[in-house]
Amino acid sequence: MTAVAHEVDVEAMLHRLLATAAELTGARYAAVGVLDELGDGLERFVTHGLSDDDHAAIGHLPEGHGLLGAVITDPRPLRVDALHEEPRSAGFPPGHPAMETFLGVPVLIRGEAWGILYLCDKPDGEPFTDADEEAVVRLAEWAAIAIENARNCQVSERRRVELERLVRRLEAATAIARAVGGETDLDRILELIAERGRSLIAAEGLVILLREAGGMVVAAEAGDVPGTIRDPLGLAAAGGTLVPLVFRGQSLGMLVAFGAPGDRADEALLEGFAASAATAVATARSVEERRLREAIGAAEEERRRWARELHDDTLQGLGGLQMLLVASARINDPEHLRAAVRDSIERIEEQIHGLRALIRELRPAALDELGLAAAIEGLAGRAKDRERVEVSAAVHLTATRYAPELETTVYRVIQEALNNAIRHAKPTRVRIAVQETSGVIHICVSDDGQGFDPATPDAGFGLTGMRERISLLRGDLQLASSATGTTVSAAIPAL
Repeated sequence: MTAVAHEVDVEAMLHRLLATAAELTGARYAAVGVLDELGDGLERFVTHGLSDDDHAAIGHLPEGHGLLGAVITDPRPLRVDALHEEPRSAGFPPGHPAMETFLGVPVLIRGEAWGILYLCDKPDGEPFTDADEEAVVRLAEWAAIAIENARNCQVSERRRVELERLVRRLEAATAIARAVGGETDLDRILELIAERGRSLIAAEGLVILLREAGGMVVAAEAGDVPGTIRDPLGLAAAGGTLVPLVFRGQSLGMLVAFGAPGDRADEALLEGFAASAATAVATARSVEERRLREAIGAAEEERRRWARELHDDTLQGLGGLQMLLVASARINDPEHLRAAVRDSIERIEEQIHGLRALIRELRPAALDELGLAAAIEGLAGRAKDRERVEVSAAVHLTATRYAPELETTVYRVIQEALNNAIRHAKPTRVRIAVQETSGVIHICVSDDGQGFDPATPDAGFGLTGMRERISLLRGDLQLASSATGTTVSAAIPAL
């Protein structure tokens, strides 16, 4: 009885129950009928003592009518010494072994009938005794305990599995959320989604399809994926589980899993994961689009700047040179003509010098060839010679070269701050200081000009571009301006 009560698998417990009951009473045959949901018939009928040939000969198993049904309708122990004389006995179907003595005992769980334990035929045709009945009743009570324990174990197991799935879903959603927070590259996010999604439901492979102008395209995959399958219908035909990627009512694509367990719980788990994945994809796309717009905007702003430079300086200078040459063509005096030619040559040299300066502004050769310090010093020297402003540069760096992105950012920030000061503040002196301490490059560009209010809408002067460049390198930009001058300060981690 202890062995029966401690069995946590219901099927194994039923077979052990029947074997124990037969051993206790000496019955040749034993069976247990499990009631259906309505409690008026048998849902299952498990036997002991019948061979496979007996089952084949009997065919359809009992449903709880006749004498068996009597114990269902009146759940109390029932003993019959001679079945052939019992009016409630419905008889036996063809091929059923002959049985004469009978003992039926209900299996009650918390007072409600769960099933019926049946025993037939003691040795030598002896009837079942009071002792047999009492032993089987006790056994049924222990069986009820075992069944309830098994049910509780099954409920606990189901809850454990559901909790594990919930935890896996939470972990996957958290991983995607972290990917969004720490990773904005769409390709990397798609790779993470494919890997996490496959692991989430233990699938053999997973494919991400994204909706493009020409239809669905494979954007990422993980695990074992059919190599020749590249369209949604083909993926479905290959046995894939399709789950849509939807963000704010808009279909972005779908996830297709291969070789997954395929039950509804896993499908629901993948659907929940797909919601987080769709958010990640939409966010990454938004970031990409914003960066593209910013890049295009920055490029257009640079084009406008250089267009102004060429128009205001080079084009006007060439226009003046043209007028000078046209006027010189009418001069008959050789001496005056030679003077005009000399003047034209000087103006051409000025324009060549100006164009060279513009080229250096676009991309100074010193930045590529000599490094950041030399490029900054050259920038200060050219500004001093060209603008007639006292420009000084103090550069103290611990390395000759840095990552190209860092060098470009430092140079462009100083260049923009210097140009803004000279063009808008009308200073007499501009000081540039660059120093690296504790793995951080500190930049300071200060002037003694007239200053401005940084909060005014038209006070941009390229500050937005500087902030964007610095923020991409996890740096910080500070601005202070008054009637006595402006100071632009930045701190950027040395990559």
